[in-house]
Amino acid sequence: MQQNQVFPHVPVLSREVLAYLNPTSGGRYVDATLGAGGHAEAILKASQPDGLLIGLDVDENALAIAAQRLANFSSRFFFFHSSYTHLDSPLKQLGWEGMDAILFDLGVSSMQVDSPERGFSFHAEGPLDMRFNGKDALTASDIVNGWEEHDLATILWEYGEEPKARAIAKAICAARPLKTTTELARVVLSVYHGQHGRIHPATRTFQAIRIAVNEELTTVSNGISKAVEYLFPGGKIAVISFHSLEDRIVKEFFRRESKDCICPPEQPTCNCGHKASLTILTKKPIMACEDEIKINPRSRSAKMRVAQKIG
Repeated sequence: MQQNQVFPHVPVLSREVLAYLNPTSGGRYVDATLGAGGHAEAILKASQPDGLLIGLDVDENALAIAAQRLANFSSRFFFFHSSYTHLDSPLKQLGWEGMDAILFDLGVSSMQVDSPERGFSFHAEGPLDMRFNGKDALTASDIVNGWEEHDLATILWEYGEEPKARAIAKAICAARPLKTTTELARVVLSVYHGQHGRIHPATRTFQAIRIAVNEELTTVSNGISKAVEYLFPGGKIAVISFHSLEDRIVKEFFRRESKDCICPPEQPTCNCGHKASLTILTKKPIMACEDEIKINPRSRSAKMRVAQKIG
């Protein structure tokens, strides 16, 4: 088997991740979204000979690939089938009081999209699934075939920023039951009368449904908040996002946590009691260079923000 078949995922902004997190021997690190282990491998190599790393992922298929990829680091690498919202559990199991850095690489990975049976892509026929964690109950089919038209339109607008959200929701309800990704894509395309530019019209709809299935925005907000709790003083948090909703959450969280006061501007005196916990290290998000985009087109939409814990 060829290596690109075993390890299909190419980590984005890998060089920039290492530059900002600066992993060193003896450090303790967490890859909160392990995926196929590309970022984890880079961190483990940079932190030789005795840096330690925890890898978390809710996707069991990804964990199996990462475990194979990182087999040579077995004494320094610990992986858990767990969401990063439950970060405290693996830390406690290993007796870690905290960590020196944590990385989040959000959204769907290329290996998930390239697996038709996962239902993430409209380019190949597959079931309406879209679950990161196959053990979760809610699927894309439940939403597409079971939710009220108003609720469908709401997530298409809020999570997909879809301008034709109401029309698409109405068309979906009229076409029920829908069984496959290609059937759903055709319904969306019909609302656009078969016309589209560089971005397929179904892109926003699939994004919105995927976010709803996996409760991604709530998970991101809770996850980065918990991560900061467990960072050692001086520790760093890096978050790579791929669409504006996630990036906005990260940006606003970093901004809020970098301030001593979060009272409304019109309030004459501070009574919030809030104390800054972070220093923002990236005034603007870090983006991929043209050379990386040529090699890995997925990196085109990647934005990385980094902050350091005060202390």
